[in-house]
Amino acid sequence: MDLRDKVTTLIFDLGGVLINLDWERCTDNFRKLGISKMENLISTTLQRGFILDYERGEISTDEFRAEVRKFTDREVTNDEIDFAWTSLLVEIPDEKLQLLLDLKKKYRIFMLSNTNELSFQFSRDNMFNYNGLSIHDFFDKCYLSYEMKANRPEPDIFEKLLQDAGLKAEECLFLDDGIHNIKTACNLGFQTEYIEPSSNIGEWEFLGWLK
Repeated sequence: MDLRDKVTTLIFDLGGVLINLDWERCTDNFRKLGISKMENLISTTLQRGFILDYERGEISTDEFRAEVRKFTDREVTNDEIDFAWTSLLVEIPDEKLQLLLDLKKKYRIFMLSNTNELSFQFSRDNMFNYNGLSIHDFFDKCYLSYEMKANRPEPDIFEKLLQDAGLKAEECLFLDDGIHNIKTACNLGFQTEYIEPSSNIGEWEFLGWLK
């Protein structure tokens, strides 16, 4: 049997795979707050420092904001920080949302994301209201790093997902724009597909055999 025939579950990363990102817009908005070092703190793939702590749920949103304020002499409001931070998140094209709905008719659909409270809540409230739907209409479950106290590419977060969902790795196709995450998933036995960041679904080769 072709391994592809075993796939019962698709696991999507959020940022870069589904949501188009604009790192320059994000760092520019922080620069307007007098914070010029965010481009050195924010990674397009592997976070570090207090941003990693935030993604792992080890610090709260208020503690995250307090850390950001250490990089400026200005008095900045919570709303200003939140706006700058979430301005990274641009949009999910309608064609990707429709694709999720179509795939959900045949497969279990999960999200596995390195994310944080601010980013996820913004995405949930603003990116998944397609045709009056909500995020729960697109995913059977969302696995979020800040809730799981773990992040990709660590094996732990993948193992927690498998245990919670009652799945075997070979049943899952994992889709991500981070090569380190893909490598970990491969080593654990997942079927994987590297997705070029912010690519459109016409470039997603796996759809050719999946459907």
